[in-house]
Amino acid sequence: MSASPPAPASGFRRGRLATAALFSFLGFQYATWVSRLPALKDRFYLDETRVGLLLMACGVGAAVSFPLVAHLMKRLGSRRLALWSALCLVAVLPTLAAAGNYPFVLAVALVDGVAVGCLNVAMNAQGAALESRYERATMAQLHATFSGGALAGALLASGMNAVTHSLTAHFALAAGLLTLLLASARPGLLTDEPDARAEESTQEASDAKGLRRLTGAGRAALWLGAAMMLGTITEGAMTDWSTLYLTEETGASGRLAPLGIAVVSVMMVLARLLGDRWRERWGDARVVRVGSVVAGTGLALALATGGTWPALVGFACVGLGMATVTPCVYVAAAAEGPKALTLVAATGTTGLLAGPALIGFVAGRTSLTVGMALVAVSALLVSVTARHHTWDAPPSKALTG
Repeated sequence: MSASPPAPASGFRRGRLATAALFSFLGFQYATWVSRLPALKDRFYLDETRVGLLLMACGVGAAVSFPLVAHLMKRLGSRRLALWSALCLVAVLPTLAAAGNYPFVLAVALVDGVAVGCLNVAMNAQGAALESRYERATMAQLHATFSGGALAGALLASGMNAVTHSLTAHFALAAGLLTLLLASARPGLLTDEPDARAEESTQEASDAKGLRRLTGAGRAALWLGAAMMLGTITEGAMTDWSTLYLTEETGASGRLAPLGIAVVSVMMVLARLLGDRWRERWGDARVVRVGSVVAGTGLALALATGGTWPALVGFACVGLGMATVTPCVYVAAAAEGPKALTLVAATGTTGLLAGPALIGFVAGRTSLTVGMALVAVSALLVSVTARHHTWDAPPSKALTG
């Protein structure tokens, strides 16, 4: 079978911009509403436990989406699934602003979790397909745009909070911006093609050799899923709890507190822009192990020191260290096949949404400092789980771009 001719570079750039828009969309939407958790807490008189339950509702929604997303991916494809789930996430914001009671907020958070789970799998499938079709690595840069979107969402929240305390005005503006971003992404998304690897896996499963291969891939996916879950617990906690930690544990002002998310996002953007170069020089294994140790150690030292500025430095260490963990794990999962990619994306969503809820429950029974200490432990455990996976050698310079 002859090799297909290389696809034009213009197609790669167009596809990368469109997929990057999806990543930034998700980061912006998520940071928009979690950065206003203090306002939601005050409106409904919530303690840390109920805030944790609110975040847990997102995690439950993500868990519900797991058996659903495989069916939707097959029926709709990653392009259509990404667009429909993104539209749902746009609608979540004004609905959340209009919520009149806590049970309704929980229901909205549940829907948000389902939509986040669907979009997360769909957009990473788009990124993996982009790398496969054009034979160029770009996942780290795509994840940089997620952090950039989170940064933009945090900065908008800080600015809106300085102008008005109205959630309705803030979320209406954010929904409008997200709609424009989604419209710009739509034309450049890749059209789904039949997955040859999935057909080959079905044929191989009929003999013993194919069964052994599937079993090995399953074990690899489980370890990668564990690393992904621990990593996204760390990332999610920074987004969900950094604002409250700064206001309640360090006494930061309402205008300064959202900058906790901003610091993490800035460091993640910078590190992910350089992430493919680091992978080329040191390899994915070292990038993941060293990065997770930097994140966990830096945050632990900041919590032990106390104060607003040490906390911001610790958050910066988390952003720097964890930035390339998620892209590296997604690349490794994509190499194991589409089922592994779906599993890892699902566990990542679980960690991102349900993990911070666990931090809330711990904080409600102890303190938010103790809850954040668990985040530091989670980051350190990424290094442990990563040692159980056989990582590829550093990628060729020809595949970075």
